[in-house]
Amino acid sequence: MTTLADLQVATLGPCQYDSPLSSYVAGRQTNEYYVSETDRVLYDDTVDLLSGRTDPIDQWPSFETGGPRARIFHDPATMHVGVVTCGGLCPGLNDVIRAVTLELYTHYGVTQVTGFRNGYAGLVPDLGFEPVTLTPQLVGAINERGGTILGSSRGAQDPVVIVDRLVELEIDALIVIGGDGSMHGAHKIVQEISRRGLPIGVVGIPKTIDNDIPHIGQSFGFATAFGEAAKAIAAAHIEAESAENGVGLVKLMGRHAGFIACYAALANHDADFVLIPEVPFALDGENGLLRSLARRVTNHGSAVIVLAEGAGQEHTVETGKSDASGNSRLGDIATILRDAIEKDFRDRGVPLTLKFLDPGYGIRAVAADASDSVYCARLAQIAVHAAMSGRTDMVVGRRRHRFVHVPIPLVISRRHSVAPDGDLWLSVLESTAQPLDMS
Repeated sequence: MTTLADLQVATLGPCQYDSPLSSYVAGRQTNEYYVSETDRVLYDDTVDLLSGRTDPIDQWPSFETGGPRARIFHDPATMHVGVVTCGGLCPGLNDVIRAVTLELYTHYGVTQVTGFRNGYAGLVPDLGFEPVTLTPQLVGAINERGGTILGSSRGAQDPVVIVDRLVELEIDALIVIGGDGSMHGAHKIVQEISRRGLPIGVVGIPKTIDNDIPHIGQSFGFATAFGEAAKAIAAAHIEAESAENGVGLVKLMGRHAGFIACYAALANHDADFVLIPEVPFALDGENGLLRSLARRVTNHGSAVIVLAEGAGQEHTVETGKSDASGNSRLGDIATILRDAIEKDFRDRGVPLTLKFLDPGYGIRAVAADASDSVYCARLAQIAVHAAMSGRTDMVVGRRRHRFVHVPIPLVISRRHSVAPDGDLWLSVLESTAQPLDMS
């Protein structure tokens, strides 16, 4: 059970400087603009959960609220902030870089902002990636394109070397934009900083196109991703219904979590079957995929299958290999499904037109949509406020429409995933032709 202690955010020390934002909010009720240190967001969100607690209210698990503080830890006149983007591409990376840079320059007066190229590799001098000076002029229009101007990479680097580099460049705070693996790396950097007793903060802005990081609400780029994925499903639907016994098979991102597949399928209701890692399915049998697909095509003339990349691994052979991030390489479920479907139709003497779409890299590389752009900007601003106030070993997120600080150890303790007995999966089942149980 999560406790209040699990949600406490580490700080570098007492805040000793007045925030420069005091001039920015002059004439307003500043006590309403600044976040109160006693204002916290409850972890539990139902009456049943809260009524089951017997400890005093001040011991109930709650998150520290994100936002500007009246007093800050770092002196903006001398502060130096580093920014790094790690892992795979995701819509909104440039939006976050831009918003971080503009917030530091425009509102805090911090004019030393350094971007490290190609992920954590950019913090290892021997690899030869020179840092980039981030300025309002440089980042002014980068939000209009996808990707990241800093570049990115997967894989861990030696935290001792990274901290040596932070010390060499006199970095006071490092803002890490990345996913689960990146946050594991950020925590190791914090541990090395703490071992040396250095006043360097590390603040994360969690990025995962799969939306599989817990406790942060929704990750940036996810809404853009499932919106683009929905277009691919619509295209597969048109292709399938325009052919004799047409079947559209759309492979989407989702190594361990099927959120993109679920949300994209719900966006247009063109999917007949949704296969995700959290819900096993059988190929054969009365309620297995092949017979269910055959019935759907017989009755309606076509069908669309949405496949998360990590689904159906029970039908594949383990590769025994890992990628640069340490993730096990997935078996090729898409090829297995294509072969099985083609064989089933062939064995039954039924014509088949199978169209396979894999829009993954196209989705990762697009610019953020308007909604995600706003979300990226706000997350970036909250991260800057946290860094200025001396917070460390934490990420920013949103719980029930409130921005919060979440300790990194908590977000890397498990993965967020689709609950097979939850309301999201039930909505998917209600919106498709899929049997309640395909195991």
